[in-house]
Amino acid sequence: MSSNKTYKDAFALFDKKGTGKVSSHDLGDLLRAVGQNPTLAEIQSLIADLPDHNELDFDTYVKVINRPDGFKPLGTTEDYIRGFQVFDKNLTGFIGLGELKYILTSIGEKLTEEEVNELLKGVNVTEDGNVDYVEFVKAILSQ
Repeated sequence: MSSNKTYKDAFALFDKKGTGKVSSHDLGDLLRAVGQNPTLAEIQSLIADLPDHNELDFDTYVKVINRPDGFKPLGTTEDYIRGFQVFDKNLTGFIGLGELKYILTSIGEKLTEEEVNELLKGVNVTEDGNVDYVEFVKAILSQ
């Protein structure tokens, strides 16, 4: 997604009052709407660099989109699987549901409980409370 129309459409969705300005609190969602995947720390840094820390106009938004490394490739499926293997001491291919929730809410880009519950919808949990993390990663990345 890199057309100016796409950028305008995304911006217009968040410019609810039609003022030509959007709250800086929406910057992360605005960037995700055009296919970027910024970290929370990156979003905070971008907001700190804005001329007006509270809101941004369309031209500023386009400058932020076109910054170097704005469109970073996502990790590969194997990268994410290797990340979960660290927690799978016996290399069974499974991780406890509680441990998975802990990882997602406590490590790295921390998700909220609601976000975790949304991710876990439709995930198969074994009778003993484990999740096949290879299946989990593939399901997430195919969304």
